[in-house]
Amino acid sequence: MKAFVLIGMLLFGGTAIAAEPPAAAANMQAAGVSWSNLSPGQQQLLEQFQSNWDQLPPQRRFALARGAQRWIAMNRQERVAARDRFGKWRDIPEPRRALVRERWGEFQNLPPDQQAQVRSDFREFRRLSAQRRAELRRQWQQKSQAERQQQLREVRERRRAQRARGN
Repeated sequence: MKAFVLIGMLLFGGTAIAAEPPAAAANMQAAGVSWSNLSPGQQQLLEQFQSNWDQLPPQRRFALARGAQRWIAMNRQERVAARDRFGKWRDIPEPRRALVRERWGEFQNLPPDQQAQVRSDFREFRRLSAQRRAELRRQWQQKSQAERQQQLREVRERRRAQRARGN
């Protein structure tokens, strides 16, 4: 069960929450993490991987080690929430999960200021009523790709104008 939850945490956690600075995290990720460098708690959580730890790709070992450390740092309530999120993730069809992973990767590649803007926009969207969010989704889905791109260009232009007025 622990490994099941740990894998879910890794899927939801991404690299945005990594405690290491980006350069240090990238170096550790490229080199991987040896089994002997794991804490006893991490080793206990990851015991099912011990026999083939050295055969796992370095990035996978890094992600598992980081996820185990995050799990250890969680309190009971946070662990319950993580299990719940993983259960919801598991219920999503694989094609949809692949799309989410792809979009997460795209988000991770954005500059920090654009990531902050996306987070801000998402928080604003979440503050809307469920009815308004559903209406906006419906309107978006009914637009053609060209109409969506045009709307995004208009939003970007409005933001540029707002920033220019604010300076």
